[in-house]
This record gives sequence, C-alpha cells and structure tokens, in this order.
Amino acid sequence: MKTRREFLKLSALGAAVLPMSTSVLAAGSVQANKPLVISTWDFGLAANVEAWKILSKGGRALDAVEAGARVPEGDPKETSVGLGGLPDRDGFVTLDACIMDEKGNCGSVMYLQHIVHPISVARKVMEKTPHIVLVGDGALQFALANGFKKEKLLTKESEKAWKEWAKTAQYKPVANIENHDTIGIVALDANGDVSGACTTSGMAYKMHGRVGDSPIIGAGLYVDNEVGAATATGVGEEVIRIVGCHLVVELMRQGKKPEDACREAVERILKKNPNRAKEVQVGFLALNKDGEYGAYCLQKGFTYAVHGSSGNKLLTGKSHFQ
Repeated sequence: MKTRREFLKLSALGAAVLPMSTSVLAAGSVQANKPLVISTWDFGLAANVEAWKILSKGGRALDAVEAGARVPEGDPKETSVGLGGLPDRDGFVTLDACIMDEKGNCGSVMYLQHIVHPISVARKVMEKTPHIVLVGDGALQFALANGFKKEKLLTKESEKAWKEWAKTAQYKPVANIENHDTIGIVALDANGDVSGACTTSGMAYKMHGRVGDSPIIGAGLYVDNEVGAATATGVGEEVIRIVGCHLVVELMRQGKKPEDACREAVERILKKNPNRAKEVQVGFLALNKDGEYGAYCLQKGFTYAVHGSSGNKLLTGKSHFQ
C-alpha cells in the first residue's frame, strides 16, 4: 500500500500517471476515478465532450464511446476519420472500425464505403449478428439493410489533396500528426465497466484494399473488464505484428501501470525492427479499472484527451524518440 507521502509524490508527477481527481481513502487505499473517458489526438477533446454527456448521467461506457467516436466520423474537416477521410491511392474512401463492451462482445467492419458512421455499423454487427467482422460489400449491404444512408464520403478538399498527391504518387508512411489516421476512445463508467471504440479512414493513399490495426480486436483495440482497455494509433502494420492492445491489457493484468504497459508495447515494436521504428509513428493509450491512464509512443507529438469530473484536458504522451 502507498503511504500518503508516496501518493502526493505520484500526484506531482502528472495526471498521466495518476489522475489528480483520484482521492485517498482510509488506510491509503485509492478510490477509482470514474467515470472517465480518454481519446487519441486533439479531436479527442470534442469526442470526449459527447461521451461525457452520457457518462456524467450514469450512462453505459459502450454508449459513451460510440457517441464520442461518431463526432470525428461526421466532421468533414477531419481527414483521417469518416466523412472527409483521405482516400486510398485509387481515390476510394474506405473505412474501418471496431467496438468492444464490458462483456467481451465485439463487432468490426473493414473496407466499408459510403457510410459516415462505421462505428455504429460495427455495433450493429456485434448486437445483431452471430459474427464479429463484416467486410466490403457485405458490410455495406448489412449497413443499408439496417437503416444507414449511402453517402459520398470524398469531399472536395480530400479529392483535391488526393489529385495533388497523384502527380507523384509516392507512398511512404511518415511519422507526422497530420497522417495519424485513427481515433481510439476508451471509457470507464460509474458502474465500473469499461468499453472501447476505434475508427479510421486508414493511412492516406494506402493500397486499395489495405486494412490496418484499427478494426482488429486485440490490435487496435482491446477491452477486458477485469483489467481495463487499450487503443492504438499510427502505422497499423506495426501494431498488428505485436497484437498491441491485447499486449497492453495483459501487461496491466500483470500489475503494470497504464503508461508502463504502453511503453513496453512500444519497446516490442522497437525490438522487432529498430530501423523501421525510426520512420513511423505508433502510440498506445490505456486505462485501467482504477481510473488510472497513460500513453506512450514512438515519436514525439502524440496527444490525447482526458475527460473526468475535473474537466476535459489535452495531454501529450511520452515518446521514445524525443
């Protein structure tokens, strides 16, 4: 058990290690910081606002993460998620998403076109089918049969950017925040249950048919209600190779704090291919059942948003390459 002095020292190190709204109980125990929602990148702030509307009223974490993920999906100014997402190298906007609840139920869609909110389609897959994953035309057919509207996702701005890229057509994933490609969002509700969601338009100008880690349970997202949840962002191929988010959750099960678990996952990527790791960005974000959260990434610049009872704030994850 931590002494009061140790607790105060941890609090001073920053909210990414132990949220400031966490309170001390008798005998040095720690009260879980709930409800709480955390999301990747700057647009996580807006996503958190929508999620918090549900969590603050005692709502379910699953409903909160879906509602939060729908915010950037529906924003045409966001070029890495949903409507307005940058297309593949052939000019097609293809979307991937997955969702997972506190009972281990999950749903996923991959290579989905013409639907603004793939996260909601993924939830329908989870709740209305015996399957976990639907892809391509099958996913579209299912979405339309369940009341989703077929729409054009390629905006004028994204089409202009694609045509400019096509003049040289050089595809090489780079480590920058403009091409981060994913919103991952995980939440702990007032009941103490955890859920998560992850949605993306994928790496800009990817090969036609490419799918990254975001819709893959265990890679881009994983939830275990006994432990917590994790989500990932960046170059999905690197996350898939280590089954990243499952790894983070299992490390937390072994007793590691969220940031430490995220760091070890990043170190696994480094160990497999040190040279490759210098050229790409990968970030992990994790939340445990006590409401502790943390992040770690390869390159500097990975931001994430945290919304709890003390408000909504943007933080920067620690990175290996400072």
